[in-house]
Amino acid sequence: MDDAVSIFDRYQAVRHRLPKARCGAATVDVESLLDIAPEVDAFVFDAFGVLNVGETPIPGAAERLDQLRAAGHMIRILSNAASYDHAGATEKFRKLGIRISPDEIVTSRDAAIRCLGPGLWGCIAAPDDDLSDIPADTIRLDDGPAEYDRVDNFLFLSTESWRPERQAMLRNSLMSHPRPVVIANADLAAPRDFGFSLEPGHFGHLLADDGLADIRFLGKPFPEVYEMVESSLAGVPPERIAMCGDTLHTDILGAVARGWRTVLVTRDGMFSGMDTRGFCDRSALVPTWRLPRI
Repeated sequence: MDDAVSIFDRYQAVRHRLPKARCGAATVDVESLLDIAPEVDAFVFDAFGVLNVGETPIPGAAERLDQLRAAGHMIRILSNAASYDHAGATEKFRKLGIRISPDEIVTSRDAAIRCLGPGLWGCIAAPDDDLSDIPADTIRLDDGPAEYDRVDNFLFLSTESWRPERQAMLRNSLMSHPRPVVIANADLAAPRDFGFSLEPGHFGHLLADDGLADIRFLGKPFPEVYEMVESSLAGVPPERIAMCGDTLHTDILGAVARGWRTVLVTRDGMFSGMDTRGFCDRSALVPTWRLPRI
């Protein structure tokens, strides 16, 4: 999966595991979020492909958030990034020049932390992740097969150091002794400066393809992160919330399932340089609005 078409096709192949949603019949093209601001109280933004691509901020994104906030709109960032803790997520956006407060960010890692039960958790994490925010007994999994067999549950946070050999160890351990697996980032892939990276969701679906049943996906398009955003927007009806994202099967699908309105951002993310209309037709995922950049 190294291009938008193959990633889209894989999302379609695993569609039966994703939430169900019914979209509207047509998309309205707009020039900027200012065109739809009177119809929206809260704007929720994906990060990769909307605010940044890898470590590069998208021109004008930070200024647009400031402008909307100054006009009285509530702002949230809803990210499937699970490689760093909440403070790390806030700091990442600060370094990108995006003014954001900790209570304006919801991540799939935040959702994963809420669902961890008892027992020893084997964590698949970035090398510099100290796991200090994980409220459970943890060990870091690497190249030791015995550690995979020892743990009671698995928490998949990052693919930074993940390799096929480690995926095989995880699969073999689970096939011989099934246990819960929490996939803390449901994305199959993410746009980067160099192309696309495979994300934890990709490897979680490979396990599910093998018949392993206790695989729990967290993050967009699954409901927990949307519920967390809604709880932080007390009094805002779903139809006055707009999710701005670049990926149909995560950002758009999950928001439609909650009754939110949606904005597909096309220039820098998943469908960069491509006509999105064919993908919308094939998937029946039709955003409310579409624009190149926010």
